[in-house]
Amino acid sequence: MYNLILTEGSARRGEFNTVHGTFQTPAFMNVATCGAIKGGLSSEDLENINCQVMLSNTYHLHVRPGDGLIKEMGGLHKFTGWSGPILTDSGGFQVFSLAGLRKIKEEGVYFQSHVDGRHIFMGPEQSMQIQSNLGSTIAMAFDECVENPAEYRYAKESCERTVRWLKRCKAEMQRLNSLPYTVNKNQLLFGINQGCTYEDLRIENMKQIAELDLDGYAIGGLAVGEPKEEMYRIISEVEPYMPKDKIRYLMGVGTPGNIIEGVYRGVDLFDCVMPSRNARHGHLFTSDGIININNKKYEKDPLPIDPECSCPTCCKFSRAYLRHLFKAGEMLAMRLAVIHNLWFYNNLMSEIRLALDEGRYEEFRNENVDRLDRRI
Repeated sequence: MYNLILTEGSARRGEFNTVHGTFQTPAFMNVATCGAIKGGLSSEDLENINCQVMLSNTYHLHVRPGDGLIKEMGGLHKFTGWSGPILTDSGGFQVFSLAGLRKIKEEGVYFQSHVDGRHIFMGPEQSMQIQSNLGSTIAMAFDECVENPAEYRYAKESCERTVRWLKRCKAEMQRLNSLPYTVNKNQLLFGINQGCTYEDLRIENMKQIAELDLDGYAIGGLAVGEPKEEMYRIISEVEPYMPKDKIRYLMGVGTPGNIIEGVYRGVDLFDCVMPSRNARHGHLFTSDGIININNKKYEKDPLPIDPECSCPTCCKFSRAYLRHLFKAGEMLAMRLAVIHNLWFYNNLMSEIRLALDEGRYEEFRNENVDRLDRRI
């Protein structure tokens, strides 16, 4: 469970104890949607780049290869070879991202598979059952992620339904964890705060879900179209109502600057596909900002991606070589770039934790929040 070590303003330094090990917070979860990092990284690579937590996608693993198969193989940890904590999302984000392929009702959501078109039903109970089969460390409650901006009335109705769904998720998880053949009988449940950009809905929803005494709490439904200033405003509005003794997770966020600002506002846990996705297109994070390795100016550049970086890519390869790999269409280009970007994010979290330990987070924020997000 969560242990709060110290605070600096709203920023928090802690650790989270789970059946699959303890991780230090603030932390970034490396996104392995289908059980692997896109770009050719394995669980062994994650260990080498100092990943603490792996995140996988409930919906995608349900569709392919099937959560029943993964349970038969011993659960997601054995299947992927990753022994540390794993968080699985609930499928709720696909309610948002697959809007053209689904229908929402009180019992749950009717999907059409993006892979083969077959019909899928997922409600709170089904989401918990799938995540139980996966045997993840942390399961996310099934919710609806609503696009911003949204009509107030719809946002309110969605919030109310999400709370009803959360109560069903909690009851079903308690049942599943008591069964003899459950992969992980110590699976944890996080609830998700929703309410779009309406602070009254956000606050009321947070009050309601806090009463359920869950293992952690997430802020969802942000970074889905609204300006970053709106996201920061909502985090600041909700944070006072989040339980102080529970871990806080900001879903799907974000850039280095977003993370720094999120920590400043009291968030402990982050995830985003951005570092790996951007890397696969040659957009690389450095201590001075973001570079595009495809640019001609790097054609004969002997320097590593970031001279201050000690990742496996920067220790061995030059910008010129990496640019050549991208231009030649070599798979190695994506692998080396993704290794660098994820190392950068995991190292950023280490630097954030050190700044908090030393009582200088305000200074760290001022020095880095704009610089790390700028494009060179």
